Amino acid sequence: MKIEGKYNIKAVSKMLDIQPGTLRAWERRYKFITPLRNKAGHRLYTEAQVANLKWLIEKVNQGFTIGQAVELLEREDPDTISLSIVQGDNRLEYMRKELLTTLIRFEETKSQKIIDQAFSLFNVETVVIELLGKILEEVGRKWEQGEITVAHEHYISSFIKHKIGMVFHHMPSEHVRYKAVCFCAPSEMHEIGLLIFSLYLRRKGFETIFLGNSIPKEDIVSVMTDITPNFGFISCTIGSHILGAIQLATSLKEIMPEVKVGIGGQGVHHLSKLQKEMFQEFLIGEKEEEWESWLRDSK
Repeated sequence: MKIEGKYNIKAVSKMLDIQPGTLRAWERRYKFITPLRNKAGHRLYTEAQVANLKWLIEKVNQGFTIGQAVELLEREDPDTISLSIVQGDNRLEYMRKELLTTLIRFEETKSQKIIDQAFSLFNVETVVIELLGKILEEVGRKWEQGEITVAHEHYISSFIKHKIGMVFHHMPSEHVRYKAVCFCAPSEMHEIGLLIFSLYLRRKGFETIFLGNSIPKEDIVSVMTDITPNFGFISCTIGSHILGAIQLATSLKEIMPEVKVGIGGQGVHHLSKLQKEMFQEFLIGEKEEEWESWLRDSK
């Protein structure tokens, strides 16, 4: 997918407090940045190019000549340079944009590098929920609006599912207080949201059994009977599957009244206001604070 320029030379000049003529001279002499051009032939700079320019200006302000700064830039990792100038909450947003861009371009090595950087800067929940989880939401939106292909959606979903799965399976359950079984609603194939929630439970000290999708009801009951969990969690992403999730939750409650059953996922939005009131006990919410509240009230 083509990377689009975002800023014209006037905007970059104002942002970085540098004359447009100086920018043009640097480009001609050192050829370290080649801005894109619109149909009228005007320069358009990408986020990464602006980040590199800002880095260069900072080096010049520290006493380097522009030639020396360019030599340093050529030896540095451009991804590290771009990230180093972004601070605070903007850093996570910047990483989301960069990771989504590299994934759309099928640049797996660069994508992995950004994820490694994220884990070095943020805790596991932030990386999984705020970085990877939100990228999945954006990918779903782009696919629905025809901005990316099915191939993009499948590749990115598979890539992120694999990364989250690796974190989940390498994270020990310490100080286990509760057991939980996690599975998808009938006919539901989307399991990444469930994987993220399962990871959250494991971090909370739950012994978490992830069953995923396509598990028959009788097999779910068999597993839960064997291990006697405290909780059973159903994930529903597609709206047309939500009534099946409600029926499964109701059935499990009748069969195993001692087990607390919860339902989460985007499919819950397709319930009417009356249905949400009727089945409130099952609805765990979408945000971490809502999960916390539901778990606290259910224990």
